[in-house]
Amino acid sequence: MEQTPLISIVDDDEAVREATKSLIRSLGYHAETFGSAEEFLAWTQIDDTDCLITDVQMPGLSGMDLQDRLISAGREMPTIFVTAYPDAKLEKQALRGGAIAYLRKPIEEDHLLEHIDTALKRRR
Repeated sequence: MEQTPLISIVDDDEAVREATKSLIRSLGYHAETFGSAEEFLAWTQIDDTDCLITDVQMPGLSGMDLQDRLISAGREMPTIFVTAYPDAKLEKQALRGGAIAYLRKPIEEDHLLEHIDTALKRRR
């Protein structure tokens, strides 16, 4: 029996976290939310994540820092970056680090879902 994919959402904006979680769950996926990169990194079930959606700019560790920490720890998971402040240099860095996408907020649902599908296919 196939397990429901787990999408982890890391964003310091609670409204964005909850809206994204609601969307993910409406599609039949399991979603976990985290208010910071540090909170996600401390989670004991981090390796169960099939796709990570993370904000780029957050207090403490940024989304880019999170990606670096995951790669350093050998935890490569399909990652979708979201940001209200697009930056071509950061986008290039994210994609070079293996990110699936670098999306601008507010995120178009169809666009996000397309990238989640790509991430889950890559994870399998």
